[in-house]
Amino acid sequence: MNAPSRRRRARVSRGFTLVEVLVAIAVLAFVTTLLYGAFASMRNTRAGLQRVQDRYREGRIAIARISRDLQSAYISQHIPINTSLQASKTVFIAKPGTPADRLDFNSFSNIVRDRDSHTSDQAEISYASSTDPEEPDKTDLVRRTSENPDLTPEKGGRVEVLATDIDLLNFEFLDPTTSLWTETWDTTQAAAQPNRLPLQVRVTLVLRGGSRTAEDRGRGMLRFVTTVTLPIQQPLNFATL
Repeated sequence: MNAPSRRRRARVSRGFTLVEVLVAIAVLAFVTTLLYGAFASMRNTRAGLQRVQDRYREGRIAIARISRDLQSAYISQHIPINTSLQASKTVFIAKPGTPADRLDFNSFSNIVRDRDSHTSDQAEISYASSTDPEEPDKTDLVRRTSENPDLTPEKGGRVEVLATDIDLLNFEFLDPTTSLWTETWDTTQAAAQPNRLPLQVRVTLVLRGGSRTAEDRGRGMLRFVTTVTLPIQQPLNFATL
């Protein structure tokens, strides 16, 4: 075999050079980075959409619960002649607040789940705001309920978080005597709305978008608005003929 043939055979049997291997690795790393970035972006987008959907669901559930409680609101004038024997008191009191108004009232919305629980469908209910104990920069919407109405309708009972990280909870009340909307209501004060309930209640709930980072949480506010009609506007008094 002559010398040219041996050189051609050596070139044919020779492997990749170091430069070729490095170039191949660089190209593979570049393609892998692009693919990882695309999949990571898709994953983050999906997680963000899921958080927004969860927040929408949270807001809808909160609005539905508030509406159900308000539709069963009532006040009662069932007071014994001897006032020292009075065991319970009914109210409908709304006070403006930031970021959430406070509303205390009595309602027939209690669900009796235990036959022997010795409770009725009456309940004391409050809606207000509370600072998240784990994240002080967050404000939650809480619902207080007591299955045993007493003389202090604004206190006692059990408190549960109804919606997290709220930006606003606003109540407006339609006064049937003036046909005007008002921000406050108090059935216990003679100078306010004694012994009568509003015709309608407009509820506005605004949730923050549910972003994981504090600086982005204010973006994409979710707003829920509903108007609830109260069927019982006059106080209950079965003794009146």
